[in-house]
Amino acid sequence: MLILNAETVRGMLDPLFDSGALVEALAPAMESLSRGEVSLPPRIAAMVEERSAYLGTMPVYLKEPEILAAKIISVFPENDPEHHHTHYASILLFNPKSGEPIAMLDGSDITAARTAAGSALATRLLAREEAKTLTIIGNGVQARAHAKALSRIRDLTKIQIAGRDPAKAEQLALELDAELAITVSSHSSIEHAVREADIICTTTHAAEPVLDWSWLKPGSHINSVGVNPQGREIDAATVQNARVFVEAISSALAPPPGGANELLWPIRDGLVNEDHICGEIGALSSGGIDGRCDDTEVTLYKSVGVGVQDAVAADLVYRQAIAKGLGITLEN
Repeated sequence: MLILNAETVRGMLDPLFDSGALVEALAPAMESLSRGEVSLPPRIAAMVEERSAYLGTMPVYLKEPEILAAKIISVFPENDPEHHHTHYASILLFNPKSGEPIAMLDGSDITAARTAAGSALATRLLAREEAKTLTIIGNGVQARAHAKALSRIRDLTKIQIAGRDPAKAEQLALELDAELAITVSSHSSIEHAVREADIICTTTHAAEPVLDWSWLKPGSHINSVGVNPQGREIDAATVQNARVFVEAISSALAPPPGGANELLWPIRDGLVNEDHICGEIGALSSGGIDGRCDDTEVTLYKSVGVGVQDAVAADLVYRQAIAKGLGITLEN
């Protein structure tokens, strides 16, 4: 079995972003998921209620390309970021012919990369062609990954970072401005940053909405990737008024911690029903459903993370590692 640590995995993810390989690999996999060709059982989790945390498992089997994988992820949102990450993950790959384990990869960076690649795919399919300004709400790993991913699939003129902690938002903006070939700045007001944006990414663990419908410009596109079993980062009015897409309807509407309260709570409160979800991003990618209908419509991609994305990303990294002779091999 091949062991790939965090440093090795991280070194291979940037080229996958730069080349667009990860986004391109996700598109057909999501299409297969929407056609019912992927075995993707609901996420299960052991709850650590006294820390508002959980340990989740996400198994998946894809027929094309044939991948058998499982991710184990711990989510401890109350961790002090100076001492521990909020998410730790490991991804196991198995031989789909025999079931033999063939690789174990550190999954933390893969989780961030595949989530951002999913948002990049959704942005490519749903955002207006003339969208130029990106606002990212959040200042963690997902915020950084989204800045990298979206800057490579759209010709943006400006990225703004805003968050509940302005000092951290400013620090992330400085780092990204030095790293990316685009102007990145921080904004002290989330509201003002949203009002100026064509594309908005919410990447928080907020219990209360960080985005309000009244702030959005006509024609905006939103990628919401934050998941909090006790809250939501998008207000109900945005969900009511936007054209909504998800990775998998069954996953988005699953009970916590798997589903999206952004959708579950408006349904619970009678504000919308399940049919308000226009469809899955895979069906949109394949042309099976319509996306944006006009340039004034607001579109929303609500992501909860699905194992098929982890499997595809891990398989790409694994194949690169084999080709380059990287990693540590252990006898099974």
